[in-house]
Amino acid sequence: MPWSLTGPAGGIGAAGWALVLLSPLAGSFVGVLVRRLPDGAVIVSGRSACEACGTVLQARDLVPLASWLATRGRCRHCGAALGWFYPAAELAAVAIVLVSLAIDSGIDAWLDALLGLWLLTLGWIDARRWVLPDALTLPLAAAGILAAAVWAPGDMIDRLGGAGCGYIGLRIAAYVYRRWRGRDGLGGGDAKLLAAAGAWTGASGLPTVIFGAAGLALAFAVGLALAGHSMRRDSALPFGPFLALSIWLVWLFGPLRW
Repeated sequence: MPWSLTGPAGGIGAAGWALVLLSPLAGSFVGVLVRRLPDGAVIVSGRSACEACGTVLQARDLVPLASWLATRGRCRHCGAALGWFYPAAELAAVAIVLVSLAIDSGIDAWLDALLGLWLLTLGWIDARRWVLPDALTLPLAAAGILAAAVWAPGDMIDRLGGAGCGYIGLRIAAYVYRRWRGRDGLGGGDAKLLAAAGAWTGASGLPTVIFGAAGLALAFAVGLALAGHSMRRDSALPFGPFLALSIWLVWLFGPLRW
């Protein structure tokens, strides 16, 4: 590794603390993507405003976590409740970074966090809107191939094969499901996300990703049923959140690490 997050005493070094400090900002950006990307809204230059009164928020209103805590979760102009969405996104980003630092150091921890934040964005969008945008899935697959080319060129065949198998395999599964049940069960976005999974975890990691996602979805459905929510034979859940979480877990703990 060219540099390390681990300090002389075995703690988190300066680069590690930088990653921790940047994590709320990254979480805030995740929130912006989740809210704006599915609608094609302006991402970078669009001004944030209070959803209740429409007042454009100033810099002091946009400090991750701190601004929300300072105003007790309310707009300083009209007093309307701001909700938990952005603080939740920022806290989720902090959690992803802390897990990454607990497992890895150096550039590996940064890569773990980047992948985790990217997958968090995709899973959250799918949970809210039932869509996995090409603007995120396709670059994620390309990033996995690029990362392999830079840090693990010997794994390129496995990564390329994983991307192809992930996409084609899920498209076939979606076709079979549609013919069998007469309705769509898996979308093209799921296939592209599984292609990204193959690009990051390799063809060898795909079975674990798929079974892991299916297990997470089943556990969630059982939890809903136990909580009193009616789950019928034709009930549906977005698969993206479970697939995203499974990809990250396989990446973190799977055998294919460089």
